Amino acid sequence: MTSVQHHKGRARRWIAAALGLSALAAPAASMAANAGDQLYERTLMTAADGRCRLFAPAISAALDAARAQARGATLRSGASEQQVQALEQRARAKADGAACNSPDLTTAATRVKKAFEGYAQMQTMTYPGDVASWKAERAVSATIPVWRLSQLSAFGADRLMFGLAGRAKAVTAVATFENGQRPYAARIIVRDTNRTQGPYIDPRGGRALSAKVAPRNASLVFTAETREEAPATLLPVGAKTGLAFRFPTAVADAMSELDPREAVTVEFAFPGRGDEMTRRAYVEVGDFAAGRAFLR
Repeated sequence: MTSVQHHKGRARRWIAAALGLSALAAPAASMAANAGDQLYERTLMTAADGRCRLFAPAISAALDAARAQARGATLRSGASEQQVQALEQRARAKADGAACNSPDLTTAATRVKKAFEGYAQMQTMTYPGDVASWKAERAVSATIPVWRLSQLSAFGADRLMFGLAGRAKAVTAVATFENGQRPYAARIIVRDTNRTQGPYIDPRGGRALSAKVAPRNASLVFTAETREEAPATLLPVGAKTGLAFRFPTAVADAMSELDPREAVTVEFAFPGRGDEMTRRAYVEVGDFAAGRAFLR
């Protein structure tokens, strides 16, 4: 009897990964209270899928996006990176101990498939953050570059569109400058997670993203690989011209490791008398990792 109850409890935990999926549409409102539970459940099912090939690619991608979203919600709720990693490790260990033909796992996988069928077919998704939102678009053009994952940022009278663009999902920054100046270079500054133990967030800064970035000596700096006139399809709404800078894929990898509450800096360099002049825009990390997973 004890063994039967144990298996039923384990099945309910796996099945719970499907029962909370309505939270995907409104993560901030409905995931905060049980974000850690959802992260555990979705990590477990993602790990089991990786080992047992439980789902078709579209379902796997949807589940991974949900896992990344739950991870962000768990960090927002106050858990440390170390606590989150420990929880994920426990979930993966649990998945590794389950046989691929386990009735419990089969039942849970069936529930997940059913719950994610509609979500896997969605073409657009918006991930709201504390200050800004990410907009994800699965549709892609073979000839026209379009934003796949994007966030709009204003810095003074200037504007920035930042995210992943085109079929290659290239890390791209498109900027327009009110005074017509044209930067000769652009850099992205991201906290180095290998040299720091967590985000740098100054509580005195309120909602300002500039108060949510790490100091330069604790950051990675990525320089744009290309600079060109921005296609009209990538410009901020209403802009007629702008410059597009493309960055290495490593930027997206580094951003995916960050805390959703922090920000990254996009720095534009202009020629000056002597030292260069710079202007800085800030991008909220938010659910960047979840949006990136959604595109897969």
